Amino acid sequence: MSKKRENTAFICEQCGATVKPVTNGSYRNHCPYCLYSKHLDDKPGDRKSACQGLMMPIDIVYNPKKGYQIVHQCVSCGHIRRNLVATNTIQDDHIFTFLNSRKTHTKQ
Repeated sequence: MSKKRENTAFICEQCGATVKPVTNGSYRNHCPYCLYSKHLDDKPGDRKSACQGLMMPIDIVYNPKKGYQIVHQCVSCGHIRRNLVATNTIQDDHIFTFLNSRKTHTKQ
């Protein structure tokens, strides 16, 4: 599947937000608001996963070569995958909201 075909708008299955295609030359595979993704791939880009479960954001990490990445874990099968944070586009990822919510949950 080409990046142009993958870079399409979609409705987030977790929060219901309308997610626009990115405008930075990449493609988006997660919601910029709640950061949830969908378990579509066995290998990156193959779209062959039988699971199709929602992928919950569990962490944000920094890779010196790739930049910030969202770590997702499938709520159905437990599979873990990293995805690049979308920046410089029409809908930047709300990573600070996610990080702040994690701080709130860890204080309790």
